[in-house]
Amino acid sequence: MKGEILFRNVRLVDGRDDLGQADVLVGEGRILSLAGGEAPRVVEARGMVLSPGFCDPHAHLREPGQEVKEDLESGLSAAARGGYTDVVSMPNTQPVVDTPEAVRALRERAVRIGQARLHPAAALTQGQEGQLLSEARGLREAGAVLLTDDGRTNEDAGVLALGLRYAASWGLVVAVHAEDAGLRRGGVMHEGAVSFRLGLPGNPGYAESARIARDLEVLRYVQSLGQHPRLHIQHLSTRRGLELVRQAKREGLPVSAEATPHHLTLTDEALQSLDPLYKVAPPLRPRADVEALLEGLLEGSIDCIGTDHAPHTPDEKALDLLRAPFGIPNLELAWPLLYTELVEKRGFPLPTLVARFTDGPRRALGLAPIHLEEGAEASLVLWNPAGARPVDPAAFASKARYSPWAGWLLSGWPQLTLVEGRVVFSASHPELLY
Repeated sequence: MKGEILFRNVRLVDGRDDLGQADVLVGEGRILSLAGGEAPRVVEARGMVLSPGFCDPHAHLREPGQEVKEDLESGLSAAARGGYTDVVSMPNTQPVVDTPEAVRALRERAVRIGQARLHPAAALTQGQEGQLLSEARGLREAGAVLLTDDGRTNEDAGVLALGLRYAASWGLVVAVHAEDAGLRRGGVMHEGAVSFRLGLPGNPGYAESARIARDLEVLRYVQSLGQHPRLHIQHLSTRRGLELVRQAKREGLPVSAEATPHHLTLTDEALQSLDPLYKVAPPLRPRADVEALLEGLLEGSIDCIGTDHAPHTPDEKALDLLRAPFGIPNLELAWPLLYTELVEKRGFPLPTLVARFTDGPRRALGLAPIHLEEGAEASLVLWNPAGARPVDPAAFASKARYSPWAGWLLSGWPQLTLVEGRVVFSASHPELLY
């Protein structure tokens, strides 16, 4: 019984269904029972919801080399506060994570920290320079879960094709930052009515869809060679891009896609303030694109939520819109934000949203889904569907204590996060931490 926890009168919701109320006994890293039992630690959870732990396929944790912005300890602690049990870190660090030794070092440090589990992504090409491929086999054996040059676009289609082939040989996914560099040029926001009015350089939506179209053709080519590649489209932001992904899925192409909390809740109208807080890549799009993405999320053309958590120092984000870096932090509020904006305000089905945070990303990465059943891994999040409170960036565990959603009143805040039965975050039960 040592170490066991009983969640009493808790509502169970996973990516398959709303399973109703139960008494859940957790121990030995597993769900031992959905019919109660005896435990030395009891959480009275009436009114709360228990779900599988969230999985983020796309986060920038800045280690190594940029620890002033974020490090593994602050980033993985922020993830645990957000209900995440699993996080994929991007490799565009200093130096770039493109060797087995770098992957192994990150994993070992994350284990010592003991917060959310880290699944490092490694660079598709050496130094993310888009020329020479990284060594897929060694990276896989070291623990990398996908290969990506995220932060840079893969301009050479031949290199991408070879990368897909080698990645497929070792069971790795290739994720792409789908923007055509020639069309994007120096755009700092979406090219459209707002950018024209402000006189700012724009990034057209077609920069995204043109690159998605090319990458899907590369995927078809590699598949025609009798191989089994997997392509993941990062931070999808446009209706046209979604249409291309939807059609590819109908054809049976092995492609998955993610959308971010900011592309689902904000539009380019926010840039009228000239506040660089809203400067992200790809840029915030018009309302029509946001509505299309929401439909794609509902129907499953968009497989999952990827936060694209991208912390910078406050001084960097305080620069003007032309000079400030792209990116915002959001690991700690992705779930309450989308629960509030989609489920509470728009009637989005709760199990479907849970699936986009759990089953969807895990399947895209080749990880087994976690469902609420006896014997399942006890990597779980307990969250409160009520208890609305405003977003307070000053209270973030992340080093990036600013947010475009500051002051927004959100419900659904995680209360307790467990990784294999071990409590890694507790908002109201500090005695459970160990």
